[in-house]
Amino acid sequence: MRVLISGAGVAGPTLAWFLAKTGARITIFEKAHTLLPHGQNVDIMGSALTVMKKMGLLDQVRRFNTTEKGTQFIDSRGKPFAPFPVQKGFVGSFTSEFEILRGDLSAILYDATRHHPNIIYRFSTTVKEVISNDDHSVKVESSDGEVEEFDLLVAADGQWSKVRKQCFPTESVRIVDLDMTAIYWTIPRLPHDNDWWNVYLALQARVITLRPDPYGTIRAMFTRMPCNEAQKKEWMEAARGGKVVQQALLRKEFADAGWQAERLLDSMDQSPDFYFHVIQQIKMSKWSTGRVVCLGDAAFAPSPLTGSGTSMAITSAYLLAGELTKLDHGDSPTKALDAYESTFRPFVEKSQEVPSWVPDIAHPENAWKRSVFSICIRGLSQLAKISWLMRRLPHHHGEEDFPLPQYASFEESASDVSSDISEECDEKCRDEKGST
Repeated sequence: MRVLISGAGVAGPTLAWFLAKTGARITIFEKAHTLLPHGQNVDIMGSALTVMKKMGLLDQVRRFNTTEKGTQFIDSRGKPFAPFPVQKGFVGSFTSEFEILRGDLSAILYDATRHHPNIIYRFSTTVKEVISNDDHSVKVESSDGEVEEFDLLVAADGQWSKVRKQCFPTESVRIVDLDMTAIYWTIPRLPHDNDWWNVYLALQARVITLRPDPYGTIRAMFTRMPCNEAQKKEWMEAARGGKVVQQALLRKEFADAGWQAERLLDSMDQSPDFYFHVIQQIKMSKWSTGRVVCLGDAAFAPSPLTGSGTSMAITSAYLLAGELTKLDHGDSPTKALDAYESTFRPFVEKSQEVPSWVPDIAHPENAWKRSVFSICIRGLSQLAKISWLMRRLPHHHGEEDFPLPQYASFEESASDVSSDISEECDEKCRDEKGST
């Protein structure tokens, strides 16, 4: 089987790893000229951890842990009042035991696949046009002018997938706005910074957070919920207006937010990874059409509010690969694509459910609402200290959240993974981060 994957983030390389074990020939297009070292924290949990174990990559994930000790809510002076330390094996903190930067995870997956003889990476390359998608093949023209045929085209190019836009009608893709914007960037670490995810609730529905990384810098984040329609319009316009417009809006909106707002605002211009993110979900009526299938965020971006996007991308890649391996000679890939969707869609739809009070509860508009939230979160922090109570909660990573089917082709030992992957990943990930 000849497979073209658009996107070298998380879902694409995971799919390639499993398909390559079955003899498939995979080409991966990536629009960037190299792997981007940027990205904020992501969790790997539930069934995705089982998939990473099958790939023999869990030790690398542990090695590139962000070093975050836990999450703590702080007051305007930076004093913590509700800490949630990481508790190994339990859901006792907003920080995962398997917390990793997205860029590091991508590098791990890239190094696990780039030397496989059946996998070819082509950077600075995109799908310019899907020429045909029929019973025999899917024909594409790449951005470098080549016309090629494949048995399957996988859109793993993220929430705003260009492949999806070409191949699926507009009415089949629903964008769900969650009424929140998050802005991320990296700043220099100062002596007084610590190894916790520090969360400060400013008034007027604003939040400021700082969290550590393993590279001696700090990951900053602002989040904002509009308090009225005029604000909502202004923030949506800024999302389309570019970096200069976005930073001007942040300076206006966060200048009086308190805590370390001034430090963060002063650091934006020098940041290599400033990212303005309108929090939205993607919901598709069907994930595939003919020989084209969407994977990960391209199919069902759940939003950072669920904390499950990365794990779902990993799990979905395993499932798609597994269903493809069940095809008999001469079978159309559509049989596997339908099986993949029918198996995973119910779990995805459940995971995309965001309670009506989220994220409002963590974005108080006034002092009274902030006080109520602070009292509640302080109480939860105290409960999290009770060990017997924590033992009654489900394990964060010890139990699969989605029952993974067993595919015969994938049950071989992971011992054939080259022993130098870990060393290469250490060197590559550290060097790329150090060069930013």
